[in-house]
Amino acid sequence: MPKTQNVTSRRRVVRFAPVLPSLPGPDDIHREVLPNGITVLARANFNSPSISMSGYLMAGALTEPDNKLGLADFVSSALMRGTQKRTFDQIFNELEAVGASLGFDSGVHATSFGGRSLAEDLPLLLELLSEALRKPVFPKHEIEKLRAQLLTGLSIRAQDTSDMASMIFDQILYAGHPYSRPGDGYPETIHAITRKDLVDFHRLHFGPRGLVIAIVGGIEPKKAVEEVHRALGGWQVKGQKDAPALPPHKNLKKTVKRHYKIAGKSQSDLVVGTIGPRRRDPEFFAASLGNSVLGQFGMMGRIGSVVRERSGLAYYAYSSLSAGIGPGAWEVSAGVNPKNVSTALNLIEKELKRFVKNGVSAEELADSQANYVGRLPLSLESNGGVAGGLLHIERYGLGLDYYQRYAGMVRAVTREDILAAARKYIDPEKLAVATAGP
Repeated sequence: MPKTQNVTSRRRVVRFAPVLPSLPGPDDIHREVLPNGITVLARANFNSPSISMSGYLMAGALTEPDNKLGLADFVSSALMRGTQKRTFDQIFNELEAVGASLGFDSGVHATSFGGRSLAEDLPLLLELLSEALRKPVFPKHEIEKLRAQLLTGLSIRAQDTSDMASMIFDQILYAGHPYSRPGDGYPETIHAITRKDLVDFHRLHFGPRGLVIAIVGGIEPKKAVEEVHRALGGWQVKGQKDAPALPPHKNLKKTVKRHYKIAGKSQSDLVVGTIGPRRRDPEFFAASLGNSVLGQFGMMGRIGSVVRERSGLAYYAYSSLSAGIGPGAWEVSAGVNPKNVSTALNLIEKELKRFVKNGVSAEELADSQANYVGRLPLSLESNGGVAGGLLHIERYGLGLDYYQRYAGMVRAVTREDILAAARKYIDPEKLAVATAGP
């Protein structure tokens, strides 16, 4: 929180206005593309002795064959299990010795990475990142230990009503589309993945072209770029494959309901929804603000108020909008007593119909707009928050001045815009409805 500065004299107290941190913009974001195709985004924050590093490269589950689902996740989990220079233990001992962290994750479109260290230890962090990205060796004994962990995770997933409802929902909503497939695969596909599959996936899809890295903290931006160039500037991959184009999806022609039975559970989870906008679609802000009113703001919006607070039917109930490179899902999730599934579902469908018919009130819109504008500086308070923000504007081509234009874009959304977005994307007669429980 910014502090008010006081200057005290014998006669009076002079109070200066709080000094608010500026939002990232063209004046303080340094963006540079290295000769090998790596994009570096850097911003200084000398109030912090540390740095946060985040990034991604376009090597995700989109490239997996159906019989090897979970391959991208397997590869990302194995990158730090040993390199040509260091063993698994040596990597983590070096990180631990300087209080640093480094990790990888995967999604449909990309493999992502992130880490933290003192600014003085950035060269070591980048050296370890470079080794993991360029020279993993996928040791057989580590791969089998990792396989056992992944299979354990899938066993836990199969008994989790929330996870299974979400997975069934995706299968209904995105039938025949890559988004319908679980990123962590199935037990049979994890069993089918060989070490050669890991090596081949890494060889074909990992490379500098399309890699983006953001570094924020106590270092001059140009110095950060120099360190990235030193660690990764020499990376060249002949034949690096481009990510495949995302195929079109098919909208539902009617409501489709499916239940996944898990015996012995005291709770059922349900997910209800439809296809939403892409992040770059013009309706994104209207849909996002509308979703806030529907099931986010305050005590989980209208959905939370009707299903949880007034009716007492749900342990939780909210809506979410997951807009990305492709069409996201606009969905309502709830956890309820198994006896109350039908009643809760009816209330949710009724609320969706009211939302599509009437939209939002002027007061609801104003409250959500104030919330969006007010929470932006909070999300950018930390080095990690800024690094994530820089990746966001790069991934979706929003422009370096995006955060400075943000408040104006939010305030420009009208009630009519939200109603139009709701009617475009939500058809209460054509919903995906997934439930999981006893």
